[in-house]
Amino acid sequence: MTRNTVIRGVLDGLAYWPRRAWHCLIDGGWKAVLCRVLGLGAVAAIGGLLFVALGLPSIAASQPHWPVTKRLLEIVMTHTVRMRTLGEQAPPLDDPALVLRGAGHYATGCAPCHSAPGQRASLIVQGMLPSPPKLPEDMHNLAPSEMFWIVKHGLKYTSMPAWPAPKREDEVWAMVAFLRALPSLDPAEYRRLAYGELMPEAGIGRDGAYLATLQTPPQTALANCARCHGEDGTGRGLGAFPKLAGQRETYLLASLRAYGSGERHSGVMQPIAAGLSDPQMRALARHYASLAPTGATPAVGTPAANPGHDADLIARGERLATDGDAPRRIPACRQCHGPGAVVRHPLHPDLANQYRDYLALQLQLFRDGHRGGTPRAHVMRHAALALTPGDIDALSAYYASLPAPAPAAARAAR
Repeated sequence: MTRNTVIRGVLDGLAYWPRRAWHCLIDGGWKAVLCRVLGLGAVAAIGGLLFVALGLPSIAASQPHWPVTKRLLEIVMTHTVRMRTLGEQAPPLDDPALVLRGAGHYATGCAPCHSAPGQRASLIVQGMLPSPPKLPEDMHNLAPSEMFWIVKHGLKYTSMPAWPAPKREDEVWAMVAFLRALPSLDPAEYRRLAYGELMPEAGIGRDGAYLATLQTPPQTALANCARCHGEDGTGRGLGAFPKLAGQRETYLLASLRAYGSGERHSGVMQPIAAGLSDPQMRALARHYASLAPTGATPAVGTPAANPGHDADLIARGERLATDGDAPRRIPACRQCHGPGAVVRHPLHPDLANQYRDYLALQLQLFRDGHRGGTPRAHVMRHAALALTPGDIDALSAYYASLPAPAPAAARAAR
């Protein structure tokens, strides 16, 4: 075999596939159509690779998307969310307590990017691409189920994060309830919901003065707590947040640590607690434990004095709390949570006079396996497994009907 023969064979081999492709394109029938489609796809892929390899596409946030790119992204987002929420049913969202639960987190976690009534968008946020929507104005296109999906899962390729505690769907629905109310709020009403009696420009009261020994200003740590739990620690009266005043210091400290480590799940509390040092946690726990467990909700202990409570339901809750239900493996609640003079573990919280809705929610979370917590949380997870909705309602009504423990009694029980 001569050298020319070898060269000719190589050239013929290199030309074989181009000739086949050319004949495929000019011939009739389905093969020609398929070849044209594949050819166009190959040209587009090679062109796209060259476009990226040469660094031609701009990724600068200072340059807006092309109109076609922006529209395509909007279509993909809208239809994806819509398809993934088909059949999703929203719970009732007009409960004032549910709206209140979402307001405090919105002020710190959402408003910096999405603005709020009476607040201008940050210049830094205005330089983001895509730009976060102004939620007080741009809420009309989303159904509640679609808001829920976006808040829970976040959005890729944007600055919208997923909810930090995906098990806490109750918190996500609270955010949806607030977002639905947001467009109708004026600046004053928004500040009242988000900050309560503690306005954003205000400091804290005299009760927090001893926190000045902390490394960070006391206003920062205590104001984050007071926005939801109130300056007096009584939870702002609607049951959206638990009462902390007079609670056991050991339990409060353990709870803050559990939030900070992620052992107790909450998209609202975890980010706040994670930013606290251990001395700050100790000081905050001591502060709320020292407050008198009275406040916005009267500490009354008879069914007749609680018009929202049913006497028979409270009696059923008292029996379950006192005796438990051995056949169903439900222990007596009062052995760990009172009332009474029984010596109890310091990590078991007092439940007397706590908000009924809050107690019911925590029992549901324990029963469903969605509640973490202190090193004693496993005890409650086992205790709550057999609780029915009726049991939860009865126990919550019973403990909410009890008078708050006297400060001296609460301190002696720690």
